[in-house]
Amino acid sequence: MIISRRSLLTGKKSEMDLPVTREQIELWQSGILIQNIMPELTNVQREFLISGMSPEEQKKIFKTY
Repeated sequence: MIISRRSLLTGKKSEMDLPVTREQIELWQSGILIQNIMPELTNVQREFLISGMSPEEQKKIFKTY
């Protein structure tokens, strides 16, 4: 599913193709922890959903990969 998000850091809009369903998104938005409802996602993919930061922004901020 193509997900569009706006970065909380820069305001830049980006998209990512994630292996999630609409139901998973709705469950997460209802309060279920993202790691419990979408365990197949990487940390980078989860952070994209949570904050909208692209992988490039995350690399600059977290300097972990």
